[in-house]
Amino acid sequence: MTAALACLATAASTLTATGAAAATADRAATEDAAAQGLLGQGRADDLLRRLEAARVDRVPTPDPGWADCSAAFGAGAECGSVALPLDYDRPQRGTADVALLRIRATDPAQRVGSLFVNPGGPGGSGVELAAAADQLFSPELRARFDVVGFDPRGTNYSTHVQCFRDAQAQAEALAGLQPVAPEGPEETAAQIRAATALARACSTTGAPVSASMSTAQVARDLDVLRRAVGDERLSYLGFSYGSYLGAVYASMFPDRFRALAVDGVVDPDAFRGTVRTAHVPTFVRTGSPQASDAARDELLARCAAAGPQRCLIAGLGDPATVYRSVVDASRTTPVPVTDPWTGAELSVGYDELVSVVLSVLYAPNAPAVVDVLVWAVHHLQQPPTQENAAVRAQAREVLDLLVAQLFGPAPDEDAERAKAETFGRPWPPYPSGLEAATAVLCTDGLHPLRVRDVVGAAERIERQAPDFGASWAWPSAPCALTAWTARDEDAWVGGFSPRTAAPVLVVGNTWDPATPYGGAVALSRKLPNSRLLSSDSWGHTAYGTSACATGAIDRYLVAGELPAPGAACVGDDQPFPEPAGDTARSFSSRPAVPEVTPRPATPPLPTVPEVLTD
Repeated sequence: MTAALACLATAASTLTATGAAAATADRAATEDAAAQGLLGQGRADDLLRRLEAARVDRVPTPDPGWADCSAAFGAGAECGSVALPLDYDRPQRGTADVALLRIRATDPAQRVGSLFVNPGGPGGSGVELAAAADQLFSPELRARFDVVGFDPRGTNYSTHVQCFRDAQAQAEALAGLQPVAPEGPEETAAQIRAATALARACSTTGAPVSASMSTAQVARDLDVLRRAVGDERLSYLGFSYGSYLGAVYASMFPDRFRALAVDGVVDPDAFRGTVRTAHVPTFVRTGSPQASDAARDELLARCAAAGPQRCLIAGLGDPATVYRSVVDASRTTPVPVTDPWTGAELSVGYDELVSVVLSVLYAPNAPAVVDVLVWAVHHLQQPPTQENAAVRAQAREVLDLLVAQLFGPAPDEDAERAKAETFGRPWPPYPSGLEAATAVLCTDGLHPLRVRDVVGAAERIERQAPDFGASWAWPSAPCALTAWTARDEDAWVGGFSPRTAAPVLVVGNTWDPATPYGGAVALSRKLPNSRLLSSDSWGHTAYGTSACATGAIDRYLVAGELPAPGAACVGDDQPFPEPAGDTARSFSSRPAVPEVTPRPATPPLPTVPEVLTD
C-alpha cells in the first residue's frame, strides 16, 4: 500500500511539474491502484483529484468567440465554440470542438455569473436547452445568470461521433433495431446483429471520438468552460443524466463550484456499475424500468380511487384492468392516427402505444394525459357500429390532438440548416444521436460480457415491469465487452463521496418514470455536504412542477440558500383533482385534451415521432 501511495503522489507531482506526457504511466498506475482498492478510497480519491486539477489547468483558457446567433436560435442568443483536447493527457493527439450558447442575464447589475445547464440524455443538447431558457427557467433565475448551454463532446453541434461511413451505411447496419424492444426469436436475432454492428463500427470508424466521450471527459471540459466564461467557481444545474455529470464534476473538482444542483437523479454507483452488477444493463441497475412501472400503476390506482366522475377510464371498468386490456389488444388491433407533419395515416399498435405512454409519463400532468389516451384507444379498438360512431369520432379527434402535441411543430429544414451552419456543422446532418448516447453509456461504466447476455436481462425485467422493462434494458447491448472495444482510459474511477467546499442540492420527485426518487436519496447520502429536496410530483424532474420546488432551487443557485432539512414540495398537477364547487366533470362531449407540459430533461429512449414513423 505504501508503494501504491508513493506512485500516486509521484504521478500528481509529475503531472503538475512536467506535463501530461511524462506522467501518463504514473497516472495509469494511480487509477489502477484506486480501481483495485490498493488504497483506502478517500486517500486514493484525494490524489486522483490532484491529478485531475493538474490535467485541466494545463489547458490554456480558450476564447469561445461569442457572436450573435439570434437569427438561428432566437432573441438574445450568442454562440461560440472552443477546441478542447480529446485526451487531456496527450493534448497533441487532436481536439474536439465544443459548441456553446449563451443567453445573458436580464438584470446585468444583479448578475451572479454564468449558470451552466445540461438536459441529460445522455446526448441531449445543452445548446438547445439554453436557447429555450425563457420558456423553461424562472424570471428570477434568468435575471441573475447568463444561462450557458454546451453540447458535450461527440454530440449535436459539437464535434459529433460518426460510427458509419454515411447515413445510408448506418441505416443498413441498424435495420434490425426495434423501435422499443424485440419480440420473438427473429426480432431478437436481428437486434443482436444490429447492436453488434453498432458496437464494432463505433469501436473502429467512430474512434477516437467514441473512446473519448466518458462523463469524466465532459466534466474536464466543463471546468475549462468555467474559466472560458470568466467564472472563478462553477454554477451548474443538471437534469436526469446531467445529475451524473454533476456528481462526477463534484467528485473530481470538489472545491471548484459555488452551487451545483441536480434534479432527476441517478445513483452514480448504479449508473457506473460495480463488479457485482456489471451483468445488469445500465438503466435496469439505476431502477428506470421499476420507476416507469410504479408511476403507471400509481396513476391507475389514483384513477380507481377518483372514480368515473373524475377519471375517464374508471367509467369503463377497473382502470388497471382496462389499461391491460387496451395494451394487450393493441398487439392485434392497431388504431389509426394522423401524422401531424404530413397528414398521412399512421398505425398505433403495441410498440407505439407503450412508447407514447412512457413519453407522457415524463409530463407533470401525466395521469390526466394517460387517462385521455387510454380512453381514446379503447374506443377506437371497438368494432364500428352505428351506436358508437359518435364516440369513435371523438376518440379519433382526441388521439390526433394528443399525438400532434407529442410530435410538436414540423421540422423547419431552413431553420435547422441555419443552426448547423452557425457551428460549421455539415448539412444534411449525420444522424449521430444513437451513437452518441451509446458511446457515453459504453465508456462510462461496466457492462455484460456478450451482446446476447442482454436477452435474459431484458426478459427478466420485462416480467417485473411489463411494457417498459425490455426497452430500458436493450440500450446497453452494444456495450458488451466483447463487442464494444473503444475504451476511455480516462473515465472516472474514483468515489462519489467527496467533502465539497460548497453544498450540493439534490432534488428528487416521487413519481419520476426515469430516475427514481431512490437515486436522489442515494446521492444525498453519499455526499456529506449536500441537502435533499423532495417533491411529491409527477413527470421527469421537479423543476417547474411547483413554485415550491422551483423557488427552492432558484434560491440555492442564486444565493446558496439551502432548503430546510427534510423539506418537501407538492407538485401543482395532482391526479384527478376534485372539481371546483359542486359541479362534476362532464364527459357528454369530447373530453378536453390536456396540454403535455414540456420538460427541460432529455429522454434517453426514442421519441414519439421516431417510434410512430419508424
